[in-house]
Order: sequence, then C-alpha cells, then structure tokens
Amino acid sequence: MADIQRASHLTSNVIKQNTVISNDKPCLDQAKSSINVAPSLKPEEADEPLLQENPNRFVVFPIKYHEIWQMYKKAEASFWTAEEIDLSKDLHDWKNKLNDDERYFISHVLAFFAASDGIVNENLVERFSSEVQIPEARFFYGFQIMMENIHSETYSLLIDTYIKEQSQKTYLFNAIETIPCIKNKADWAVRWIQDKESTFGQRLVAFAAVEGIFFSGSFASIFWLKKRGLMAGLTFSNELISRDEGLHTDFACLLFSHLKHRPSKQAVQDVITQAVEIEQEFLTEALPCALLGMNSTLMKQYIEFVADRLLLSLGNPKVYKATNPFDFMENISLAGKTNFFEKRVGDYQKAGVMAGSQRPESNVSPSNLNTTSMGNLCLDEDF
Repeated sequence: MADIQRASHLTSNVIKQNTVISNDKPCLDQAKSSINVAPSLKPEEADEPLLQENPNRFVVFPIKYHEIWQMYKKAEASFWTAEEIDLSKDLHDWKNKLNDDERYFISHVLAFFAASDGIVNENLVERFSSEVQIPEARFFYGFQIMMENIHSETYSLLIDTYIKEQSQKTYLFNAIETIPCIKNKADWAVRWIQDKESTFGQRLVAFAAVEGIFFSGSFASIFWLKKRGLMAGLTFSNELISRDEGLHTDFACLLFSHLKHRPSKQAVQDVITQAVEIEQEFLTEALPCALLGMNSTLMKQYIEFVADRLLLSLGNPKVYKATNPFDFMENISLAGKTNFFEKRVGDYQKAGVMAGSQRPESNVSPSNLNTTSMGNLCLDEDF
C-alpha cells in the first residue's frame, strides 16, 4: 500500500512539473519572438542602417563597420582606474597655493563633473545602447559606460579629498539641485534623454555638445592649473578624462557621419548654440572674479572656439569664428609627448591592445563630413 501511495505521489509531482513547463512555454516563445523587435523608429529613421533591427547584433564578427570598431579598440587601449591617481601632494597645494577665488572656481568645476558622467550614462543606458543596433557601436557604448563610472568615482574622490567641511561637501555632491548654473546644464541634458519626439540624430548632436562643450571649459580650467605646476593629481586625472571625453565626442561625430538622414544644418546649429549659451552662463557664475590668466570673458571666447570645431566635425560651418584665447591650450597636441622627468603621462595605453587591430577605413567620404578631430587630447612635453 505504501508503495502505491509513493508511486501516486511521484506521478503527481511529474504532472505538476510538466504543467509548469507547459505553462512556461508561451513565456519562452514570447521571449524568443521579442528578441527580434527593434526599438520603435520614427518614419524618417526607418531605413537608417545603424538603427534598423539587426538579428546579428549579438555577435560582433565579422566586423562590418571597421572605423567604429577601431574607436572601440582605441577606448579599450586607454583604460585606467581611479586608483592610478596620486593625490598625496594635492591637499598641500589646495590649502597653501590656491586663493579663495581659485578654490571656489575649481570646486564648482568638480561639482558639475561629479554629476555629469552619471547623466551621460543615463542616456547611454536608457536610449543609445538600445536604439543603436550594430554591435561595433554597442561595444563602444558598453566600454564608455564603464569609463564614465570611473570618471564619476574620480571626481567624487577629488571633492572628498579637497573639501573637509561636511556641509560644503554635501552642497557640491548635490550640485544639480543646489547650484542653479549647474542645474541648468543638467536639466538641458536630461530633457534630451526624456524627449520622445526628437530623432536619434538630434540627440546624438545634443550629447556631443554635452561632452564636447559642457566639459571643455572645465577641462581648460584644470589645464590652467597644470601650466602653473599645481595640483598634480587633479591635473593628471584631467589629462586622462579629457582624452576619454574627446574620444567620446569623436565617436558621436563618427556615428553622425553614418546617418542617412541627418538633422538639418540649422537644427545642428541650434543645438550647439544653445549649449554654448548655457555653458557661458555657468562659467560666468563659476568665475565671478578675474584670476591670473583666466577670466569669464576669455573662457566664453574659448567655448565659442571649441563650439566652432565641433560644428566643423558635424559638417556645419563655423558660427563664432573665435580664436583660442588660451596659449596653454595651444600646447595640446594630438600625439602626446612624454616629459622625461614625469612618472606617468596622459597618453597611457594598455600595451598590445591596439597591435594588429588596424582595419581599412569605411566608405565614409571626407567630402561628406569634415573629420576635424575633437579628441585624443594629450599634453605637450613643455606644457
């Protein structure tokens, strides 16, 4: 009798398990079918190669977009971590060699940076990574997300090291709510993330402006400290991060060149000029007093100079026709040179990553888009 009951119990369990499997099957079928569903496209984007549903997006080989893949390999070769930044001598300079106005300026710069990388990542996670269907670009975005995390950690570490008063530290960490000129920059970027009416191309331009314009004045201010031989840890991290962000801006311009239906030149100009106005407002607020070799008027001119370069990279004519007012920024070179007496330099690259990875350029014609480089900023040996 016990054997019969045991057999009945086993049979009942098998039936239950089969029922569960049977009930689960529609979910599995639904999951399989959903794999082939690309994000909804606007009518004008229906034939965009970068955005069309791609059943091969889960496997990267064979490489189809070689120059996009090269951008990924370049990013991979430039990997670094926050632990590589030596801040041991910075606090002495912060306390003894910077005046109150300089500390105010740099703290505002760091406050914006601490939040900005998180905003960039929000866009990459919520929008770009799901919208772009080619694996080469998805590889780049995945690596960019990781590097933005490292940037964010580094800026938070810098604030935590320099600012000792807890209330001031909290104020800076919450800058997108507590400092209006920083809130304006953050709000502008977040609006583009949440905008459901804009095309991918328009948002691509907007985030090229975030990384190419919103960051540029702040990068320049820290290079200004480098020129004066101050804050070695901060300035070294600035070399690394500015190089990364230059590459991210270049990547946005490269993807823009692959779009069949780009926003009009006027639409591109409108986005860039909006970003310039917001950045100039930030710099006026962050630089209330003229510093030695640095003031808000010169910084505004520098932002216009950078904006013109970005416009050229997006295939637009210059708007401002501004010249570079900072001689120390003229010493930035594309190749990067090593000062013999420096332990480490900003063109640090993981050994061997780029070896053998060169590929022919794609069919993007130079006549279709100006390829002026925005990135790969490294310091000259005498800077």
